[in-house]
Amino acid sequence: MSANSRLTVAAHALTWIGLYRRRGHEVATSEQIATSVNTNPVVIRRLLAQLRKAGLADSRRGAGAGWTLSRDLAAITLLDVYEAVEPGPIFALHPAAPDPECVVGHGIAPALTAVYDSIEAVLRKELARTTLEDVLQAVLKAT
Repeated sequence: MSANSRLTVAAHALTWIGLYRRRGHEVATSEQIATSVNTNPVVIRRLLAQLRKAGLADSRRGAGAGWTLSRDLAAITLLDVYEAVEPGPIFALHPAAPDPECVVGHGIAPALTAVYDSIEAVLRKELARTTLEDVLQAVLKAT
């Protein structure tokens, strides 16, 4: 099973747009963002469409088309980004109900749900503590 990178790519894109704006540019194209992320512009457009729906990004059409932030980097947390691109839980139970006659099959859902709920609460708390401004400052220190 491979790790999911949607949160990372979305945070990268939004942070890049924020820095690009600070450097005097009004809008960023999905092609420019995709170059930084090293992915296809279609991947960026799909993610940014989700971020727009969540109120984190805006798009412009026509002359000067591209993407902008809906709010400052300091007002966007990693939790905001996570909720925009990962609407479901981190972990899921079986897609089909296990055998209820089996001891493990009967009790696995309640046993794991408690653990999964606890992990989800910790994750959300940590993501809420970090803004994209924090991410940008850490990026700039690393260069």
